[in-house]
Amino acid sequence: MTGLLSDPEFWVAVGTAIFLAILIWKRVPQATANSLDSRAASIAREIEEAQRLRLEAEALLAQYRQKQAAAETEAGQILAEAKAEAERFAKEARAAAAAQIARRAKQAEEKIAQAEAHALADIRATAADAAVTAAEKLIAARLDAKSAADLVKRSLDEIPARLQ
Repeated sequence: MTGLLSDPEFWVAVGTAIFLAILIWKRVPQATANSLDSRAASIAREIEEAQRLRLEAEALLAQYRQKQAAAETEAGQILAEAKAEAERFAKEARAAAAAQIARRAKQAEEKIAQAEAHALADIRATAADAAVTAAEKLIAARLDAKSAADLVKRSLDEIPARLQ
């Protein structure tokens, strides 16, 4: 037996056996198993939470894609309405410009007609003044003092008859 006590492998085996006995006695394998079980449960909860978060993220992504599609549709509608409004405004502007041109043309024609009428009136007035001047000169050349007195007397006699 003395050989056995001096053998280092024996003491390594005894130490290992004592170490394992202490581990079993202190319930280290059970604590390790419990620790691993709780860690596994914690990891399972984290995986479930990650899956739940992934589903929520996918749902949010789907919502945002729907909102983006709706926004693109709305933007297209707004753009189409803006184009239609611009075309309508352009048509109205062209119509207003055409109406204004027509009004100005009519005003110009009216001014031309007024100028023509005024020119004709000036010509008639000038012709009448020339006729009066010519008549005065003709009467002055042919009318002497006796004829003038007779003409005035006849005119005075005709006034009462014309007033009635």
